[in-house]
Amino acid sequence: MNRPCRCPLSSDKRELSFSSSLGTWEIPSCWRDGDWVRGSIGERKVTLDTEQLSGRLSQRLSEPAMLEFTKRLIAIPSENPPGNEYEECSRALIDELRRLDFNDVRREGACVLASAGSGSRTLYFSGHYDVVPAQSRDQFQPRVEGANLFGRGSSDMKSGLAAMMHAAAAVRDEGLLSRGRIGIVLVPDEETAGPRGSRALSARGLLGTDAIGMLTPEPTGGVIWNANRGAISLRATMRGKAAHVGRQFEGLNAFERALPAMVRLAEIKKEVELRETQQNIAPAAARNSILLLGGQVEAGTNFNVTPEFCSFTIDRRLNPEEDLEEEKRRLRDALEGFEIEVLQEEPAAATPAGDRLGVILSRHSGSVTGREPAFEMCPGLLETRFYAARGIPAFAYGPGLLTVSHGPNEFVPIRNIAQCALIYALTAAEMLGNG
Repeated sequence: MNRPCRCPLSSDKRELSFSSSLGTWEIPSCWRDGDWVRGSIGERKVTLDTEQLSGRLSQRLSEPAMLEFTKRLIAIPSENPPGNEYEECSRALIDELRRLDFNDVRREGACVLASAGSGSRTLYFSGHYDVVPAQSRDQFQPRVEGANLFGRGSSDMKSGLAAMMHAAAAVRDEGLLSRGRIGIVLVPDEETAGPRGSRALSARGLLGTDAIGMLTPEPTGGVIWNANRGAISLRATMRGKAAHVGRQFEGLNAFERALPAMVRLAEIKKEVELRETQQNIAPAAARNSILLLGGQVEAGTNFNVTPEFCSFTIDRRLNPEEDLEEEKRRLRDALEGFEIEVLQEEPAAATPAGDRLGVILSRHSGSVTGREPAFEMCPGLLETRFYAARGIPAFAYGPGLLTVSHGPNEFVPIRNIAQCALIYALTAAEMLGNG
């Protein structure tokens, strides 16, 4: 009698399935020497050989096709702000999804949704198609120089969208999605945390249904982001009364009225920035929590007029260990008497690196690239937060480089696109082909 051994990812004994063009087996299995090793049916033994699977998936992933589709997306100036060309970009995404024969391809507002496979267990591939404003219109003319593809969105994250879409199609075509599905979620408004993207889908209950995990192709530069900071961004305005400098006693100086609050905020800043996260992030100074004062400052109308208003911004970035509501209360208390405009308010999020999805993603990243990726906290916001808030394991890993994203010479190494597509495909195959 064949006995299943224990899987290192769980204390439970597992019954796994494997579906491919060779057939489907329901057999006991265990982990041995880096592979899922199948038990026997009678005298017959079956092993999921990850090297063979990697080769088959690689044959289905066309680097030229992914490159050309990325170039098509780059050529669409989907800048945000102000949110230009969302219609054209979403239409290009829908065209490619239909060409790749995805199921249920549809538009939900400015978002594009689709799926591959069947079953209720869903691994979400989610990404954004908006980009930050370009420094030059030439950035919307994609060009290949040597081993790199240049253009706005090449790194953040249109190359990642191409990799994910083609990866999902490859896993489906290999017959590995009989017991689960890949949900494709393509959204705008990520760059400004706006209302038309993931936030809208979340409010309508369309995000994370039946999810076992989520991946997003942010430009992580070879690491896996399993956590992100939260944000409380405010604009505080103190009102006064304008008067000629020679008769300032008839006015009310808004700048002087704001000074005590600035002193209070400076004291809070000293205390806040002594706090360190336990999440992994480099360099060491990046571990400290953040309170940025005065990113934007405006007051008065002229040097010889008593200022009738004084306005400045506060950008508080929270580590996952901090409480958003408590930090918001402290800021509001310090700003008593001010008009307060909330620019953004987003929670921090973290998924344990030892989660099954993270372990599988890390292993396949290491096998494909030859480098074991570190788990780190993203220094900014991530859309993983919408999934993590629902208890869904969520990770960011993509072909791009954060160091060049948003800059005038944004590029992505072309090799990274195909490598990430294979990593996504192998990860999805293991997450969904074994249920």
